Amino acid sequence: GIKWMSSLEVKFEDAKDKKPTAEKLERLRREKINRFRNQHRINIQGTDLPDPIATFDQLQEEYKVHPKIMENVRAAGFHVPTPIQMQAIPVMLHGRELLASAPTGSGKTLAFCIPLLTHLKQPRNKGFRALIISPTRELASQTHRELVKLAEGTGFRIHMIHKAAEAAKKFGPKSSKKF
Repeated sequence: GIKWMSSLEVKFEDAKDKKPTAEKLERLRREKINRFRNQHRINIQGTDLPDPIATFDQLQEEYKVHPKIMENVRAAGFHVPTPIQMQAIPVMLHGRELLASAPTGSGKTLAFCIPLLTHLKQPRNKGFRALIISPTRELASQTHRELVKLAEGTGFRIHMIHKAAEAAKKFGPKSSKKF
């Protein structure tokens, strides 16, 4: 027999038969992520980049960042990540290299300190395990201060070396060979 339908019924039946494919779902997910990046003015280049985070809670859920570090982030008054933190932290937690540019006061220090401490996992008595080189003493002091706050209660020892002679006194005369 003949089946009579209105054009609306045909559209509805066509839509009912089509299930979203994996490709379509992935395309929709990518579009959503691109809208998020555009909304926060995050410009990126590269391939196979991790998705940005929208909250600091995602770091604990998705990347298993130490709970004490996350507690220190909240205690320092950071509740929502800045755009540089949204994208840079996941990139570094995936072990990728990063060249980032953002204005002063945008949260770059926190953006690289969280992945640094996460990659180190736990304190070890093995000398220096990470090195941050700063172009100025003021920036080194700021980075040291923020890292000390972030690592509080985790057992990591944070040091700032700005003169070789002082470092030799503090860590011993053979420190350059030891470390």
